[in-house]
Amino acid sequence: MEKTIELKGRIDSSNAAERETEIQNQLNGFDGEVIFDASELEYISSAGLRVILRVKKQFPSTRIINCNSEVYEIFDMTGFTEMMNISKAYRKISIDGCEVIGEGANGIVYRTDPDTIVKVYKNHDALEEIHNERELARKAFVMGIPTAIPYDVVQVGEYYGSVFELLNAKSFAKLIRAGESVEDLARQSVEILKTIHSTELKPGELPSKKQESMKWVNYTKDYLPAEIGEKLLKMFEETPDTNTMLHGDYHIKNIMQQNGENLLIDMDTLSMGHPIYEFAAIYAAYIGYSCADPDNAAKFFDIPGEKCIDMWKYTVKYYFEGKDEQYVDNIIRKAAIICYTRLLRWYATKKSKEDKEAQAVIAFCKNYLTENVPKTDNLYF
Repeated sequence: MEKTIELKGRIDSSNAAERETEIQNQLNGFDGEVIFDASELEYISSAGLRVILRVKKQFPSTRIINCNSEVYEIFDMTGFTEMMNISKAYRKISIDGCEVIGEGANGIVYRTDPDTIVKVYKNHDALEEIHNERELARKAFVMGIPTAIPYDVVQVGEYYGSVFELLNAKSFAKLIRAGESVEDLARQSVEILKTIHSTELKPGELPSKKQESMKWVNYTKDYLPAEIGEKLLKMFEETPDTNTMLHGDYHIKNIMQQNGENLLIDMDTLSMGHPIYEFAAIYAAYIGYSCADPDNAAKFFDIPGEKCIDMWKYTVKYYFEGKDEQYVDNIIRKAAIICYTRLLRWYATKKSKEDKEAQAVIAFCKNYLTENVPKTDNLYF
């Protein structure tokens, strides 16, 4: 049970006793969680803080929401933020007329002005996700990964978003649309990718991609002939569960260029595991999602389909530079097997059986896995 009490105006020595009486009258006979809504609180003095403290002693789970910056600073400086849950009010912004510069499963990224972008999460109750992504971005930044760190949380209608300062930054997708070389941008993207993959983490420091992938294969194997399904499961089980950092959603919409410096966004998919999972996700973005509709990647990235294919080809070329063609072809097949294992599960669980494109994807994935799993001994390199 919750009771919300509004704090308004100024609470200081001149009215603290009166406000405390009002609050205690509202709490008379109440037994539950007390929430102070500070959205209209302009100032609180030490006398007012003592009122809050006495309520906190009566009701240990008391928390304060919607503080403006000045009031929050008072709570912070006096140590109240260490004693209880206190949250700031979120600045409200509009994205009407703003350019969409990216979209993923979790959110849509808008440019709100030349200096700023905001990632608006699709989940109404996304505050935990937002704070988690901020911590992941900070962790990556400290480890030397070139990433943009969100500096503010805002409210966008009924949704929440993270704000990033990216002065006149352009995504690699936009640079390709402007005529820049796909090969050159692929080479630059590989440099960042190798930096990510050279970062070794402590066990359990990020979510395990292998653990996640076992959910895909345990579902997908039942769509395949028994012998092939069991072999697919065995190959997933035998893939090393390494401590390598993975981005998880690495593509040209999530790489931004700002004043000659390349930065990553969308860090909520950070995980750890064998790099083959990264290549499976990259393959899915440029190739796999277009298995039923050849125009899917072109529509998503807003560039010609052949440039999506080129981006994939140049990515594997420069990442595995010096390796022979057969070696690279084997890695591509392994990445595709993981990609289609995941896609089959996703389309089978998220889409309606009446969805013709979904059924076409499922059929393609089944056929690809049935044909290629027998040719493959393992899913790593």
